[in-house]
Amino acid sequence: MRVLGLESSCDETAAAIVDDGVVVLADVVASQHDVHAKYGGVVPELASRAHILNVVPVVQAALDRAGSTLDEIDGIAVTNAPGLVGALLVGLQTAKALAWVTGKPLVGVHHLEGHLSAVFLEPDPPPMPHLALIVSGGHTSLVRVNAHADVIELGATRDDAAGEAFDKGAKLLGLGYPGGVVIDKLASTGDPKAVKFPKAMTTAETGAEFSFSGLKTSLLHHVRKHGVPEGQGLADLCASYQAAIVEVLVRKTRRIARRERLEHVQVCGGVAANSGLRAALRAAGAEDGFKVYIPPPGRCTDNAAMIAAAGYHRLVRGERAGLDLDAVPSLPLPRQQA
Repeated sequence: MRVLGLESSCDETAAAIVDDGVVVLADVVASQHDVHAKYGGVVPELASRAHILNVVPVVQAALDRAGSTLDEIDGIAVTNAPGLVGALLVGLQTAKALAWVTGKPLVGVHHLEGHLSAVFLEPDPPPMPHLALIVSGGHTSLVRVNAHADVIELGATRDDAAGEAFDKGAKLLGLGYPGGVVIDKLASTGDPKAVKFPKAMTTAETGAEFSFSGLKTSLLHHVRKHGVPEGQGLADLCASYQAAIVEVLVRKTRRIARRERLEHVQVCGGVAANSGLRAALRAAGAEDGFKVYIPPPGRCTDNAAMIAAAGYHRLVRGERAGLDLDAVPSLPLPRQQA
């Protein structure tokens, strides 16, 4: 089954062609970093306008790279939740138009379900069930993956996501947007113990819940008191800030993996590209006896190949969406019952 996937939930316009949920024939992403950089974050209206300009050329580029035509597509998968509603609508309306014109079946895909499917595009995917740590600009959660599209959220952030903490911290330090990559690079030469930052909700009683708002506030107070350092001082500050985020993510993942008795852990989402997190989780896995699966950095950030992969499993189960499929800006994953 050949699936055309579309992704436009935030600031990446993406289209991909994937065969049988595993073979990526084309994966095209149009980034909007230059559009939003001067604002230090994504401006929803500007994102929507950029999607409108990019979506048709991106779809055509994906078809061209795959050497495919719309007639050879067996189904269309599109992110319809969650995300910026204006951005979602551009990809969704494009997918519905293509489905109507071609008569191909259409399915909507939850954005996080897409991230969970990215690792299955790799040669050695995790078996079911397994634990997944989803870390991105808008989401931080621990999820039990029982099967494709059968996932249970065990816990999530109560305020800011880990990716937001990286980006807002970088903005505060004047490092630009997206700032997580810059912090990661500076942290590689810094001392993670130079500055002491709080690590919230790390006790067993807090379960799989996260909180990063206090960490951002702590960085703000530090900068107000000491200013933004330069050179090695900046590297040390970034290393300490990153270490505080990574330690919480790793500590929680280790504890929940033990609690759920799961020996396989995948990490996905934009922050999964962070080198400090990747190294720390692999070290924890080696120590605790669980195997860690992380997609390559290009598959961690938003892309349409992961949406096509997730959509494939819905299509083969016979799921179909009508042309009344709507964009849903906020849609949590199914939650574990208390």
